[in-house]
Amino acid sequence: MERIRMEERPGWKRQAEELGFIFHTMYGETYWDETAAYRFSLKQIENHIEDPTAELHQMCLAVVARAVDDDEIMRRLAIPEAHWDFVRNSWRRQDPSLYGRFDLVYDGTGPAKMLEYNADTPTSLYESAFYQWVWLDNNIQMNRLPSWADQYNSLQDKLIGRLSAIFEAGDHLHFASCTGSDEDRATVKYLEDCAHQAGLVPHYVEVEQIGTDAAGRYADADSHVIDAIFKLYPWEQMLRDEYARHLASSTTKFVEPAWKAVLSNKAVLPLLWQMFPNHPNLLPAYFADDPGASNIGDTFVKKPLFSREGANIEIVRGNSPLMKTDGEYGAEGHIVQAFSPLPQFDGNYTVIGSWIIGDEPAGMGIREDSSLITRDLSRFLPHMIL
Repeated sequence: MERIRMEERPGWKRQAEELGFIFHTMYGETYWDETAAYRFSLKQIENHIEDPTAELHQMCLAVVARAVDDDEIMRRLAIPEAHWDFVRNSWRRQDPSLYGRFDLVYDGTGPAKMLEYNADTPTSLYESAFYQWVWLDNNIQMNRLPSWADQYNSLQDKLIGRLSAIFEAGDHLHFASCTGSDEDRATVKYLEDCAHQAGLVPHYVEVEQIGTDAAGRYADADSHVIDAIFKLYPWEQMLRDEYARHLASSTTKFVEPAWKAVLSNKAVLPLLWQMFPNHPNLLPAYFADDPGASNIGDTFVKKPLFSREGANIEIVRGNSPLMKTDGEYGAEGHIVQAFSPLPQFDGNYTVIGSWIIGDEPAGMGIREDSSLITRDLSRFLPHMIL
């Protein structure tokens, strides 16, 4: 694993915007960064990223199977009790999942360690699946990279294949994201294109425009009943919204399914450690009020059960915070996780996002920051296998 300086492609910003990558720069800050790229060996990808990702995913499914049969765990997960059966039935029906992203600590030498699992609403999909492949192909065409340069990236093919497996050709599938987020809208728009390639009929609706008809069925702003929907909107929020009372009686197929409420939650980290103690790809983790948390030592990371894009994360040494991010999360409780500092390359802290499509590892994206905590504006850099 090596960080290599690269020249930017001429006119790449114009190309990116023509291809729908309108958030390559956000709030005046660079998001897509091709002044450097990460090089990996095939062994590093296959043995240290791909294989552990597959195993971690299966371990997470084992956590769901345990959680849905245990009231105390459901309570620990802060899932509203009124919706326990809704979540449980989703798992017992084996409602299909589309995707997820593990965030891993990896420096190229040791076993990758799981920081968290973005199992419900992960972003950085478009840039991982599509635009970094465009970058690789362009650099090969310009003879900046050899023709045999490759990338750990089968995301788009697997996304199309997975959508084809979940739905039948000609099915109508709604896609939803919240108003005002260019990144979320671009992610959903990319998935709409994948759905079209899978033979489906995609429709877009803003989350805020979804309501119910007289029969209590979910419908879009044009009063079209929503038979199936991919929503870039977290289950922990959905289960607390006004329209959540219609969930149990709804015939709508949700992607991601309701059982992802178990995994889109930092509580999965101590549950994994309980079930798979000392696993080489896990960091010790406990609920914050667990007496066993003292086993972690005096340096650890405190995380809210619900947190997005690095909000309300605290790195603690002794009784003093070394670093803390702002946000609005934490009311439902916290977990603590052993501190494993992100590796530094040329002064940049690097985290790997390793993707699962269905139940298969499918590719990765790399984020960088000058801070130890990866946030929504942390830069995205492409990678190659060479």
